[in-house]
Amino acid sequence: MAESPPAETTRSSGAPRAEGLDRQVIVLGLVIVAGNVMAILDTTIVNVALQTLGRDFDAGLSTIQWVITGYLLALGTVIPLTGWAIDRFGGRTVWMTSIVLFVLGSVLSGSAWNIESLIVFRVLQGLGGGMLMPTGMAILTMAAGPHRMGRMMSIIGVPMLLGPVLGPVLGGWLVEDVDWRWIFFVNLPVGALALALAWWKVPHGHGGDRPQALDLRGLLLLPPGFVLLIYGLSTASSGGGFGRPSTIAWLAAGAVLVALFVLHSLSRGGRSLIDVRLFADRTFATASVAIFFVGIALMGSMLLIPLYYQTARGEGALAAGLLLAPQGLGAACAMPVAGVVVDRFGAGRIVPVGIVLLVVGTIPFALVEADTSYWLLGGALFLRGLGLGCTMMPTMSAALTTLTRAAVSRASSSLNIIVQLGGSVGTALLAVILSREISDRIPRAGGGGGVGGMGEIPDQVRAQVAPQLADAFGTTFWVSLALTAVLIVPALMLPRQGVKAEAKDAPPPIG
Repeated sequence: MAESPPAETTRSSGAPRAEGLDRQVIVLGLVIVAGNVMAILDTTIVNVALQTLGRDFDAGLSTIQWVITGYLLALGTVIPLTGWAIDRFGGRTVWMTSIVLFVLGSVLSGSAWNIESLIVFRVLQGLGGGMLMPTGMAILTMAAGPHRMGRMMSIIGVPMLLGPVLGPVLGGWLVEDVDWRWIFFVNLPVGALALALAWWKVPHGHGGDRPQALDLRGLLLLPPGFVLLIYGLSTASSGGGFGRPSTIAWLAAGAVLVALFVLHSLSRGGRSLIDVRLFADRTFATASVAIFFVGIALMGSMLLIPLYYQTARGEGALAAGLLLAPQGLGAACAMPVAGVVVDRFGAGRIVPVGIVLLVVGTIPFALVEADTSYWLLGGALFLRGLGLGCTMMPTMSAALTTLTRAAVSRASSSLNIIVQLGGSVGTALLAVILSREISDRIPRAGGGGGVGGMGEIPDQVRAQVAPQLADAFGTTFWVSLALTAVLIVPALMLPRQGVKAEAKDAPPPIG
């Protein structure tokens, strides 16, 4: 990234001038958070509206899930451009342009006239939101320096705390008492505030003196490869499942494009869309695997849990949002502590604890019955929140601390691509499994377990099918639990030494 960091961070990482974050960096962090809140909020605010969207647009779960998956895929598609765009135009320009594009996509999404137009406009919205998180992360990472990465990640993680808490509650209220279109229109005032703050506080930066040419070949290989892989997953909801020839063909085509990109990146090196040589760094590679499964665990649960409360238990959108709040509160409690632990003792000492909490917090949902206590499920969600707070940002922090400063912007892009890809895979895969489970148990649900149809079941009918619905959700949660438990393998390989201890022997950063 071409923008100059504060003088303090240009010193050797072995001799930081201050342990804490200075006022200028904190203010800059809060400004960046204001923009990221908007994107993260919209990732979670839509989840409680899926049932309403399915009813209004007469669409089933296999189609409705693209409102989320399309947004996440758009995030992942545009993220690879972030490093190049920052080098070419400067972080401030990229940041403000992303806000404008996101707000435009929000206005169009709120004006959608059918499910197809909504998915298209959500993709546009994702193209704007995709660059917000990595651009903000790159700006703040350069400002804070590697020795304060854990504390800075805690600031960047604030949107991830507020999103799961405020998003479902705000979305539920808007869906029930206003109109679902306002879950998108609400971004207008937030976006205006974020744009004004960025104009005021984000420092002017300029692109590189000799910016690299955009990797067009990589752009034609990697994002389409992701899209084909996720689309292949989504087609498995109909007859034949993952054994359908068309499903296999889509998945194979996506895998081929991704493989071709890897070969292309190896030959092009640092000039490629993503430099796959970064994965030669053991810590970065390990953290990348972990963050992929964190994305599955986070976004998969944000799809399943609201649908369980609304479809199987007959709760309204606002009640479902409130019932989701304990997960965000748990993350809010854990994340600030996790940042300090990472700086002092290393991510390898906190992330495994987070995974255990995630698994334990998922078990009650895997064993869910038609009348499982909301208190039990709320406590389980709080545990899941603690686990997420101890897992996501510490893992991303560990991935960046062993890299040179020159590699940070592109590495940040890579990590954000991976977490969005994990979220896309988790959403599509669990939607497919849930659709098939509901269809197998309640064939009349039709449409792959259509959300819209299930939302119209009268209370007396729901009481009759509640055990079957609970079984369908429980089976799907078992799959989610298994995908979460896999995290323990890379987590045990993360560094068990604090960043500041490692910094004493580190060479001066490059850049």
